Amino acid sequence: MIITCEHCGKICDIKDEPIRRKESFVSYPCPFCSAVIEIAIQRGTGDNAATSKDDCGHESGELLKQRILRTVDDLPPMPQVAQKARQLIADDRSTFRDLARIIETDQAIAARVLKVSNSAFYGMTGAISSIHNAAVILGMKTLNELLTLACAGSLLERELSGYGMSSGDLWRHSLAVAGCARSIALTAQPSLADDAFSAGLIHDCGKLILNGPISERRSLFKTFLSPAGTSFLQAEKEILGFDHADIGGEVCLKWQIPANIALAIRSHHQPCRAGGDRLASIIHAADAIVLMSGIGSGIDGLKYQIDAEVMQNLNLNSNSIGLHMAEALEFVEQTAGRPETT
Repeated sequence: MIITCEHCGKICDIKDEPIRRKESFVSYPCPFCSAVIEIAIQRGTGDNAATSKDDCGHESGELLKQRILRTVDDLPPMPQVAQKARQLIADDRSTFRDLARIIETDQAIAARVLKVSNSAFYGMTGAISSIHNAAVILGMKTLNELLTLACAGSLLERELSGYGMSSGDLWRHSLAVAGCARSIALTAQPSLADDAFSAGLIHDCGKLILNGPISERRSLFKTFLSPAGTSFLQAEKEILGFDHADIGGEVCLKWQIPANIALAIRSHHQPCRAGGDRLASIIHAADAIVLMSGIGSGIDGLKYQIDAEVMQNLNLNSNSIGLHMAEALEFVEQTAGRPETT
């Protein structure tokens, strides 16, 4: 079996004997740098089939996914302050000062919270001077929303060259999906509005994780995408063996994101995988609406459409889609401002 050593980058030809075992992973010393290589074994219908490689010797399928998941601690984590704040807000005994104290333990996040709280969308331009002040004026629920925005922004503002997205594109797209998802939820099922906002904000976190592997396989993606009508999602599945929604949902569970949000993220391009879950349908619809509007769509955003069954279940039509799209655009503009032009 041909594999690439993750330590020295050299390609190794490993004999079959070391991997003919029942374990899911087998350790093997690299013949070049002597570092230990962990090989994921994919069990198929045949006799101990190992995970495949593409024509360039890159990992694909289960081997690549398991390596990513096993090194999840090396990935950008969701800031711990968000989880602690969520716990405080759920506790009726907590106070504004308790919440402010938690947020202020991360000065970068606290600065982002203050910046967003003073944006036009929240109607407090220049009026919020401290986290405690924000909690008292805006309330716990709104402050939690601001905190979610601040934490997500620290992850989503980077450039994703593999997806053809400039710095800030993913952030604006994520903001739009969050705003659109909340708008849809308030109409379809108001109790899901907060979860819809949170899920919409991080629905594409898998792109952060796959940007590197996709950039390494740029030529393969270019070749696969050359036929008209082929989507980037199809290319991910064909070349990597899974897509950004798959890996995003699994990593969210590793990050201890609530399971219903992880399911919605995993299913946001294929809502049928969620078995009719309402939140998954809302995120799918919001993402498709925002992609149709062209906000941070990347290479081929205009190729995605809303699932017909989701349209029916959420009672969406051309008029309501237009209203939700307008809500999303306004939220992005008033929260993040207009995109810079060159």
